[in-house]
Amino acid sequence: MTRVDVLVRTGVAEVTGPADSVSLAAVPARTQHLLLRMFADPSLLEPGERADLVAELRAWATRSPDVAEVRVLLGMALCVTLDAHAAIEELSHAVRLDPHSFIAQLKLGELWMRLRVCDKAEHYTRQAALLARTLAQSQLARVQAASIRTMQREGVERGGYVSPWRWLARLRRLKTRLRGRDETLAVADAG
Repeated sequence: MTRVDVLVRTGVAEVTGPADSVSLAAVPARTQHLLLRMFADPSLLEPGERADLVAELRAWATRSPDVAEVRVLLGMALCVTLDAHAAIEELSHAVRLDPHSFIAQLKLGELWMRLRVCDKAEHYTRQAALLARTLAQSQLARVQAASIRTMQREGVERGGYVSPWRWLARLRRLKTRLRGRDETLAVADAG
């Protein structure tokens, strides 16, 4: 059972962080319930429940400022509320607190992937893959990395300056490809 599982499934959890052992406050039953519903299907949470979950996790993060897993949970809840900037801050903070946290690296990579910033997504996903300790973790990182590669190949990536000449080069390649196809069809019709 991972530290995040312990945090979500128990009322009181003892977590050993990178430096010291940190005792977390009891997680209220309502927060546990909301977290489990968020993990099952975030779209089922009502807007008020989402706001309550974020507020409770913020309070928990204030009480346990050096626990990366709390920041990861808060970052995930902020993603559900579509507050990407705050989610980036929380997940980045989790990575700074524990650079060897698989889940922090993976979730930050996932957020950058969903924002279509593929270079950052690829970096954090690779870090997560290197930190994977189980086959399930390796599979999660591998699937995410494959999605990022697909996005890069299909040109879905966002960010950075793109020269207008790049579009002209794409149009030329398309024209050449279409011309080659037309010539192939003409030869097939003639034969």
